[in-house]
Amino acid sequence: MVFYYRNVSWFNNGLYRANWKGAFAVLILLAAAAAGTGCDRGDHPAQVGMVAPDFTIHDQSQTVRLDQYRGKTVVLNFWASWCPPCLEEFPSLMQLQQQVPNVVVLAVSFDTDADAYRQYVTDNHLGNMVIALDLSQKSNLAFGTTRPPETYIIDPQGRIRRKFIGAQDWTSPEIENYLRNL
Repeated sequence: MVFYYRNVSWFNNGLYRANWKGAFAVLILLAAAAAGTGCDRGDHPAQVGMVAPDFTIHDQSQTVRLDQYRGKTVVLNFWASWCPPCLEEFPSLMQLQQQVPNVVVLAVSFDTDADAYRQYVTDNHLGNMVIALDLSQKSNLAFGTTRPPETYIIDPQGRIRRKFIGAQDWTSPEIENYLRNL
């Protein structure tokens, strides 16, 4: 019995190469389109350069307004008691407040349980910075924040200069120098 190899005409007549070139061109176009679109959770969110939205929080005996810190650099940290990375970054936030006293560290919790919030603050000895509970969640929603920790650097003129997503080491030389030079 003899088997004959039969030419595959679609391969030999160039259709294979044409399909490959077409697929490659489509891939290049998709990559270019993806590179041209931004993500608001990326390194340059839409809020950067804009005036920070003002908010007022009534937390037991204190009232906190973002506007009251105009003229100072503000490290606005949104957190929650159920967030492990938030607890991870608190020591460096407290240390930052101590090492760079002209910066205001404002830590706003958007917990829904006031008792859990107070217990968390007590158990973890949080202090040396402004800490407030926003049960209404208006402050974090004004910034578009729903997943803590997220932190905004607000310059003395009230403009958002940077946004950090996730826990940071706030005592790193790069961050401290950046804050000192705003």
